[in-house]
Parts: sequence; structure tokens; C-alpha cells
Amino acid sequence: MERSMLNIKKLHKKRHIKIRSATKIIDALSYAKKLKWKWAGHVARLTDHRWTKTVTTWRGPPGKRYRGRPCTRWDDDIKKIAGPQWIQIAQDRERWQVLEEAFTEEGS
Repeated sequence: MERSMLNIKKLHKKRHIKIRSATKIIDALSYAKKLKWKWAGHVARLTDHRWTKTVTTWRGPPGKRYRGRPCTRWDDDIKKIAGPQWIQIAQDRERWQVLEEAFTEEGS
């Protein structure tokens, strides 16, 4: 879509980064990951026991799981970058913002 906006063909051999900077369109995946990271930090810093924090830290019903790969949870990709204690790490805003760049660049 961005190539058609600038009327650039593959034959011109322009890199995607140059085209993205010319159109000034932000990547949807990195933007969504950035919003998810910010929301996770916000939820982790909640002091009262609201539903949002309770649901985020919920582990699911006890008992046997189905056969096969375990279902991915909402915070699994956050744990991959920040570690299993991501809620404690999110209390420090500066440290959390440093990890944000690693999280948004990981999937792009």
C-alpha cells in the first residue's frame, strides 16, 4: 500500500524503511504492542484490587489441561521480555519504559 502511495515499484529497489519514513505511516503491529505494554504497566501499578488486575494475574481453573500445547495467555509475551516478576518490575516506571522498546521491536 505504501509503495502504491508513492508510486514505487519493486523494480526501483527501495528499502521498506525508506518508504515507511517517506509516508510517515506507523507500523500497526508495533503500535499495538506499544499500547499493550503501556496497559500492562498501568494495570501492574494499580494499588487497589480491581477486576483488571485480578483477571490479569488469574491462572485459570485448577485441574488437568487439555492435551497438546498450552494456551498462550495475555501476559506470556510480556513475561518473555520482562521476566516472570513483571508486575514488580513495572512498579519502576523508568525501568519499564526501557524494556518497552525491546518489547515493541521484538515482533516487528
